[in-house]
Amino acid sequence: MAIFKGAGVAIVTPMYDNGEVNYEKLGELLEEQIAKGTDAVIICGTTGESSTLTHEEHLDVIRYAIKKVAGRVPVVAGTGSNCTETAVYLSQEAEKAGADGLLLVTPYYNKATQKGLRIHYSKIAESVSLPIILYNVPSRTGCNLQPETVAWLVKNVENIVGVKEASGNISQVAKIMSLTGGEIDLYSGNDDQIVPILSLGGIGVISVLSNVAPTQTHEIVASYLDGDVKRSCQLQLEAIELIDALFCEVNPIPVKTALNLMGKEAGPLRGPLCEMDEANVERLKAAMEAYGIL
Repeated sequence: MAIFKGAGVAIVTPMYDNGEVNYEKLGELLEEQIAKGTDAVIICGTTGESSTLTHEEHLDVIRYAIKKVAGRVPVVAGTGSNCTETAVYLSQEAEKAGADGLLLVTPYYNKATQKGLRIHYSKIAESVSLPIILYNVPSRTGCNLQPETVAWLVKNVENIVGVKEASGNISQVAKIMSLTGGEIDLYSGNDDQIVPILSLGGIGVISVLSNVAPTQTHEIVASYLDGDVKRSCQLQLEAIELIDALFCEVNPIPVKTALNLMGKEAGPLRGPLCEMDEANVERLKAAMEAYGIL
């Protein structure tokens, strides 16, 4: 059984001006997401600035989210690392905290061979009992999780059940579904490719867009899964301009900026991420106004 179907929000981590985690605002964002139809919360992923959280902060944010959500929707904890032992530690602690599943990004910087990826993911999976979603985003990690490796892991490791595909390569996604016989929980990792990935057998999206448009993102997936492909496609296309603006600079710079423009007080970013260029802020504002969320 899938951890979730639908639109899961890759939620930001709000910060105070001094850079500390703002748990009060995180709680408000979580409540709003649930109220507006988000199907799952993905905490401490890329959008949550996990790479600049200390291990203690990382786990505290996961624990807080699990406690705040209180079982109303699934909470998937981002516990990947470019160090296998660190990923094991974070994953075991997330399981103790009550996470419903784990999202494990491919090792970044040091990368890995495909053999190394099989060993890496197998070791993490063996250390926990939670269902695991692999996360492939080679534009950020420099490491592409090949379809053959995904298929091997899903077939040979019981609790590896899904993949968040953010390669942008639809042919690669099709190969994954072919090699697995569709026996994998496929999630879009790109908001501009939700419908194409659903058309290949996907069951949802792990979304940046959901931070600012949770109801609309939910509806893109729900409409498709309910058989209304035309409406799903229309909603996807209506969101393209905003999606493009949300990725005109490195994520999560624009989405945090968007939340601040909406008065959500998501706060600043941690270095090396910085504030948006003014021209891009204006582009983002225009896209938000056109979409009706500003």
